[in-house]
Amino acid sequence: MKITKEEVIHVANLARLDLDEASIEKFVGQIGTILEYVDKLNQVDTEGIKPTSHAIFLSNAFREDEEKQHLERDLSLANAPEQEDGSFIVPKVI
Repeated sequence: MKITKEEVIHVANLARLDLDEASIEKFVGQIGTILEYVDKLNQVDTEGIKPTSHAIFLSNAFREDEEKQHLERDLSLANAPEQEDGSFIVPKVI
């Protein structure tokens, strides 16, 4: 499938993009190459191949929840740049 200069200009207008002549010519070539590759992929025999939504199969990548002891206050504040009354001091964010 070939894409025309007019089609690139039309899509650019829909996306409200202001393209110069050099960019239009560049996109015609790049999009044309992509469409040629898609046409090549459409020719591949996929008979008997099960459709997939991901390249790899992961059933659950999360760890199980485990109850653990909390970190003691003194240890959690040990590397704090500033602290006051057992709390972290951080810059005000508005």
